[in-house]
Amino acid sequence: MRAFTTSVAVIFSAILAQTVSAEGISYVPIKPPSYPLAVRNPYLSVWVPGDQVENLPSAIPQFWDGTNMTWSISARVDGQTYNLMGATGLADGVQAATVLKAEYTATHTTFTLTAGNVNIVLDFFSPVAPLDYVRQSLPFSYFTVSVSNINGSTPDVQIYSDVGNSFSGQFGNATMSWSWDETVSNTQVLQLTPTDPFDSQLFAENSDMATWGTTVFCTCQPDNGNSDTVNHVVGDVYAVRDGFSTQGKVAGSADWTPGSVAAYSHDLGNISSTTNVTFAIGLWREAAVNYRGTQNRTGYFMSSCSDINACCAHVLDDFAAADAEGQTFDAEIIDKATNVAGSNYSDIVTLSVRQAFGAMDLTIPLNSLDTTDVLAFVKEISSDGNVNTVDVIYPMSPILYTLAPEYIRLLLEPLLRYSADGGWPNLDYSIHDLGTHYPNATGHRDGDYVEEMPLEESGDLILMVAAYHSATGNTEWMNQYYSLLQRYADYLVQNGLYPTLQLSSDDFGGTRANQTSLAVKSAVALNAFGQMYGMSNYSDIGKDFANTLYNDGAGLDSNRTHFTFIQGQDDSWHLEYNLFFDVLLNLSTFPTEAYSMASAYYSSVRSPGGVALDSEVSQGKTDWMMFAASIAMASGVGNTDARDMFIDDVHQFLTTEGSPVPFCDLFYIRTNESIDQYVDQWAGFRNRPVVGGHFALMAMGGPGQMADGLGGSTATPTS
Repeated sequence: MRAFTTSVAVIFSAILAQTVSAEGISYVPIKPPSYPLAVRNPYLSVWVPGDQVENLPSAIPQFWDGTNMTWSISARVDGQTYNLMGATGLADGVQAATVLKAEYTATHTTFTLTAGNVNIVLDFFSPVAPLDYVRQSLPFSYFTVSVSNINGSTPDVQIYSDVGNSFSGQFGNATMSWSWDETVSNTQVLQLTPTDPFDSQLFAENSDMATWGTTVFCTCQPDNGNSDTVNHVVGDVYAVRDGFSTQGKVAGSADWTPGSVAAYSHDLGNISSTTNVTFAIGLWREAAVNYRGTQNRTGYFMSSCSDINACCAHVLDDFAAADAEGQTFDAEIIDKATNVAGSNYSDIVTLSVRQAFGAMDLTIPLNSLDTTDVLAFVKEISSDGNVNTVDVIYPMSPILYTLAPEYIRLLLEPLLRYSADGGWPNLDYSIHDLGTHYPNATGHRDGDYVEEMPLEESGDLILMVAAYHSATGNTEWMNQYYSLLQRYADYLVQNGLYPTLQLSSDDFGGTRANQTSLAVKSAVALNAFGQMYGMSNYSDIGKDFANTLYNDGAGLDSNRTHFTFIQGQDDSWHLEYNLFFDVLLNLSTFPTEAYSMASAYYSSVRSPGGVALDSEVSQGKTDWMMFAASIAMASGVGNTDARDMFIDDVHQFLTTEGSPVPFCDLFYIRTNESIDQYVDQWAGFRNRPVVGGHFALMAMGGPGQMADGLGGSTATPTS
């Protein structure tokens, strides 16, 4: 038996701001565009739009792309059934519970409702434990239903939840097999597996959802329960839900047909104190990533879990410890972020945590389960689905540097290993990504299409290796790839000061020549390379680039008020986020005056929604805004007005109605009604891992923060 904590989650209402809607619902700390429910990896990423929360009982959870997911929760109190989440419409005699409060922290989303003589808290918990490799890699998320009696009553309570085949990327008439089992630790396990080979191909997707793997839904007997306390069934969704409503439990023997669900009911009996029921929902992919077409990779957790049943037992046994760790982490994030830059900043980074870590798979080889060969893979979610895109890891890296620097190496190692082995034929500069579409990290050979950003990616790689070295002191890894990185540095020497026609990370702007920002990145990366390897000639070249760009004015307007977007075009300007690593790593490639000049200028070109990416577009980027906010706080600059402007603009976007998608990093900063473009509306991206860049200001406080709340010491990740 396992003991569950009687308090579902520590809620930090005392230190968090809150807003109250016209319907009387409290939103703590704010009402975000979308709430994370189960967010663990690119294929277990379920959310509920913020604008549906006031009607949570009928709100339909969604995959990150907006696809509706079958997942409902109900309660029966003294014979009356109440929908709590995910049930469209009201069946005869069923009522909707009343929503009182919605709250998010770094790892928890909680909703408080009232139903009859009870208060009910739905707590959705997706652990973020990057220093505990097993816990971090587990493809499961928890949800707990906590029931409290009101006014001394002792109501009779039953809890119900169901899931459908949408978790496996299957819809409509897809055929499924199912099974139920109970482990020696009283863990009950329901499994749903696609059976049509065409609909369940290995490493294939349907609307960005994995079509292979098994949906796993598990729960366990309460400590004081008996064999009749928990029941399960698979059957038609309406019949199963109606059965619970009328009988207070699921029962019968059915089989999977289109429109079926897998369901549990818990009979709590008459309650006189807070009583909890915990479930775990997951997507089991034994083969998780296809690396180079020759090696299937699996989740690190497979080194500890031999099969689905064992894994479910482990997950539920680990709940209390994971939850306690998560609560510590949540409190530390709020405290540290607030101390760095205030409550608005805390609201931003808190919402970013699950999204950033939920874009990754932490893997080991499937055939050997060798835990000394750990590689991480990240999906470029929503923009094009690439694997380990260098210029996605780059803006994401501040959260890794701040919380778990080892992940910088884990994400870059697959790229560097592939390139050093000759997999990437263009050896003079870095590859853009490791595969066109996740989870196929098969690289790019001659003749394959690949998006090339030679200066962007070469500079990014060098800077991130330098950041890892600075954070960990590890010289072995950087020395292993010295020859490769030197080739990239040489490319920057030859091409970095006056860039030819190339893409930057912001590729939606198209190819442009003489981009000042690419020249700035080249300068900083060359100095970083020289300092990292003790090769002053490279540092000298980087500083010469900086001298030409700033002191000689090649990258400035003629009045020396700002960095230009395009060299020689005075009226062009750019959000000069590529100065960030110069500040973070104390490289001093550019003088302090350059940071001051850049930071002072932005307020003069700010639009109603914030500062655009550059002088030619109407979109702002939240990650680059936080990079710019950090540059404004460089030693000797301390421009808090600029810092707060960027934070407040991102916060304004985050709290503006009309963008009901997982945290979008690209939004409109001005209105153009002729093309249906409105200030503070999302502009196409959603749920991208680049929100890790929101940690840029926290990264300025040093690497490896908050180890106590992340599963161990930064020096020794646990397995």
